[in-house]
Amino acid sequence: MAREPPRRRGARTRIAPSGPAPAVPPGERIIDALMELAAERDFGTIGLGDIAERAGMTLANLRDFYSGKGAMLADFARRIDQAALEKGAAEGDSARDRLFDMMMRRFDALVPYRAAVKRIASSACRDPMLARKLHRLGRRSQVWMLEAAGIHKSGIAQGIAVEGALLVHADAMRAFLDDGPDLSRTMAALDRGLTRGEKAMEWVDRGCAFLGEIGSRVRSWRGRAAA
Repeated sequence: MAREPPRRRGARTRIAPSGPAPAVPPGERIIDALMELAAERDFGTIGLGDIAERAGMTLANLRDFYSGKGAMLADFARRIDQAALEKGAAEGDSARDRLFDMMMRRFDALVPYRAAVKRIASSACRDPMLARKLHRLGRRSQVWMLEAAGIHKSGIAQGIAVEGALLVHADAMRAFLDDGPDLSRTMAALDRGLTRGEKAMEWVDRGCAFLGEIGSRVRSWRGRAAA
């Protein structure tokens, strides 16, 4: 029987601050402008001048903050990671459930940008450079999600864990892009992916332990031979 995904903590009620809203920092305005434009058109057709105009600044001002769209995407990914991490410790009794919680926090944070993310993903299918950039950013994000879930690996196992988490996230992303407000399809896809990933990592851990034991025996044999 499939394990039911852990329940997520409900959002806390926030009291709106009185007085005028604080001004949005220029860097945040730039990211917001990029994502607004990405929701409207193909990513490759968005020019830096378009972003500057939407952000209400000159191209020179834009250059003060970013070297290009890739750097803006990196800051957008960081924004989503921060939104997930700022909610505090991951919930769940097991590492698997804690990783589920952290990944769902990222999807919750992505909801307002779903249209933009969908068009960027579509553009990446036709643009290998953009796809490569998104893969690097995805790996970086999953390093933080694994860490927040208390999943610590080293060496080959670390690389496999990061790539595995990225594959699970990518599979759930496909469900997310066409999901309803409750994100039920996203949670189901994530639950299935983490179940498969958990089993795969058990084999990886056993393999790494076996190789480590063989390496220890070889070093011991070489030490005795040298003596």
